[in-house]
Amino acid sequence: MNLKLVHAWQIASAPPTRHQPVVIVQLRDATGLVGWGEAAPSLRYGEDVAAVERFLARVDPQRLRFEDLVGSRRYLESLEPGPAAARCALDVALWDGAARRACQPLHDFLGLGFEEGRHVSSFTIGLDTPEMVQAKVRAATGYPVLKIKLGTPRDAEILRAVRAAAPAVRLRVDANEGWPTREEALRRLEWLAQDPAIEFVEQPMPADRPLEDWIWLKERSPLPLIADESCRTEADVPRCAEGFHGVNVKLVKTGGLTGARAALERARSCGLRTMLGCMIESSVGISAAAHLAALCDFLDLDGNVLIGNDPFLGVGNEQGHLTFAHAPEPWGLRVALRPGVAWPPESA
Repeated sequence: MNLKLVHAWQIASAPPTRHQPVVIVQLRDATGLVGWGEAAPSLRYGEDVAAVERFLARVDPQRLRFEDLVGSRRYLESLEPGPAAARCALDVALWDGAARRACQPLHDFLGLGFEEGRHVSSFTIGLDTPEMVQAKVRAATGYPVLKIKLGTPRDAEILRAVRAAAPAVRLRVDANEGWPTREEALRRLEWLAQDPAIEFVEQPMPADRPLEDWIWLKERSPLPLIADESCRTEADVPRCAEGFHGVNVKLVKTGGLTGARAALERARSCGLRTMLGCMIESSVGISAAAHLAALCDFLDLDGNVLIGNDPFLGVGNEQGHLTFAHAPEPWGLRVALRPGVAWPPESA
């Protein structure tokens, strides 16, 4: 299905768009118990909906059992490599069904808990004209933290536009690999550090820059550096520990809740700050990630509030504060189709 963005969405490494194609997965056992999952493939990682659907077509759903997560994961690992986003959808659906079967919310099933009122997510402002950036920032009044996309020749005017609309709000900057050299990245970081309310900068250089460039930049940067495109799975964490101060983990990069939890715990053991991010996703994907919030220093789980046609209800976002207080279901991901939404939808 196509998720429709409220505003045109653009980052430094991709053209603008108003739609995000995703694949929603529903697993159902013999008793009628359902587990939901979501794949939000990214062209940045060579994935698209067609590749996700090809992988899913090879999966035997009878081999995926809510009562046997270990065996189910072993079966998935036996398949040929496929898009991480597809594996994410299946992994999340398995965890959802298993937690529902145990009559527990997923965060309790995982042994993590969820503290209402504690978990704050940033709200993202995509690249746009200065006028539209100001309008987006004003519309986000009340959110305690904004994440702004930079990484283009218009960085200065975008930051001025943000500050014209919100002079003192806390900011996080995501350059999306937009500054090609370590020298340019350092100049931009020194410029950004003049703003005392900027907390950190994500992925200032392309992920394929040599490790020595990242080490060089980390040693000189006046702001903390968070890896995004440089950190896809748990295996990337030790390398990131040399060139970054923290990592941005996403379920769709790591292949689901299982991989995301492993990456977050590995990062913490390496002394890194931990952040949980997202793609443009429905409340299925965002709710799944929110159940791992206890493992994170920072959250950027706003994909479902950037769209206007979310077919699901799940974790709430009350001006940046994540909450399950009004979730439609007590167990599992705590998500459900919105009233009146048929499944599968006609537009799927």
